[in-house]
Amino acid sequence: MEETSDEPPTSAVLLDNCHFSQVIFNNVEKFYVPGGDVTCCYTLTNNIAPRGKDWVGIFRVGWKTTREYYTFMWAPLPRGVGGHMAVQQQIQFKAYYLPKDDEYYQFCYVDQDGVVRGASVPFQFRAETEDDILVVTTQGEVEEIELQNKNLLKENEELKESCVSLRKQNMDLQEQLQKTQELQNSFESLKSNTEKAEQELNSLKEENKHLKELAKCREAELHSLEEQIQKVTSEKEHLETRLKTALDRMDQLQSQVLNYEKEVACLDHDKTEQLKRLKEENRQLCITVAEQREHKEKLERVLENLKGSEAHLSQFLQNEQHQNRDLMKELEEKKHLFQILQAKNNETAKENQELRKENDDLLRRLSQNAVGGLVFGNPYYGEVAWHSVSIRKCPMCDEVFPGDIDTSDFEAHVQSHLLECPLCNETFEKTNLQVFDDHIYCHGLE
Repeated sequence: MEETSDEPPTSAVLLDNCHFSQVIFNNVEKFYVPGGDVTCCYTLTNNIAPRGKDWVGIFRVGWKTTREYYTFMWAPLPRGVGGHMAVQQQIQFKAYYLPKDDEYYQFCYVDQDGVVRGASVPFQFRAETEDDILVVTTQGEVEEIELQNKNLLKENEELKESCVSLRKQNMDLQEQLQKTQELQNSFESLKSNTEKAEQELNSLKEENKHLKELAKCREAELHSLEEQIQKVTSEKEHLETRLKTALDRMDQLQSQVLNYEKEVACLDHDKTEQLKRLKEENRQLCITVAEQREHKEKLERVLENLKGSEAHLSQFLQNEQHQNRDLMKELEEKKHLFQILQAKNNETAKENQELRKENDDLLRRLSQNAVGGLVFGNPYYGEVAWHSVSIRKCPMCDEVFPGDIDTSDFEAHVQSHLLECPLCNETFEKTNLQVFDDHIYCHGLE
């Protein structure tokens, strides 16, 4: 049975996942007379942020999920009130939509995600009986009742003072929790900066490796050119030797020709043929000498070109070596910056761990005060204990541990996620194995 055609947001969430202390229902009667409208008053604490699809439903006692509502009304949004103050609200259920039996029911505040944020004490829909008729008592009974009322009022005042103290402690714990969250955010920022520095360091390493390979290639090319220059120089020397020998031979032949010409003048006609042969041989020798001179000039031009290439390669190699030294210097600066960030990271992690220990102690004292300070016990003690247990979890794998776990066991679990440098005792996450290997490699470069 519903009061509107719209379906409210529900879920199959069980009772263990609900937070009944965020909305408190006030002035709930033990029973309501059938046939009349019912006004539901409740208080929105500062632990809940109202939204447009929140609703208040009437549930039969024993319900398991928020889908088992009998009827519901949309919860109005508070107006003109800050988000950190408790707000009094009320809605009215029409008599036509209310249950007609005498079973026990209760009000429940459900947010737009279908999660219960508050529940009232049980009540019934029934007519007034004789047990509810006012009974006239004697003066002594009245005095006794007044005395009981005074004691109850005194006890109520004590409970209120205890509640104020607990609220103050809760606010202090929330402030400390907020500081812890800020430290956690700072830690995440440092972690992000560290990862960026590691990425830049890896990029510089890759560039350095590429430049080293390029320098090796240049050195190999230069060595090959030097060998070619030596080979050409050797060939030049050999050709110069051959040319000198040929020139000497030509001088000798020219001298012989002159001698032959002198002798020919004295020889008879029979020697004319021999003279022609000698002239032909002399002509061939002149052609050979001219070819050798042209070959020598070509070799000299090739040698000049090789010398120019050698100077260019030497200049290029020097520039590459200068760039390599600059990159190594920048790599050392990045490494130093990485070590500084890692040291800050370790300090932040240590402060974060101390704050978590202090937070656990405060939550434990809060739970002890909550149990021992109330006369009738704290109905929400189980929820506080549940939150205190769930707060302590591993910062590496988010595994949840009980609040009373031994500190050494918790630290051993966290340490199992870390790798420690054997040279400088710096710690790294096991998931960043490549960073750890690069760190060990940097020690090797030192």
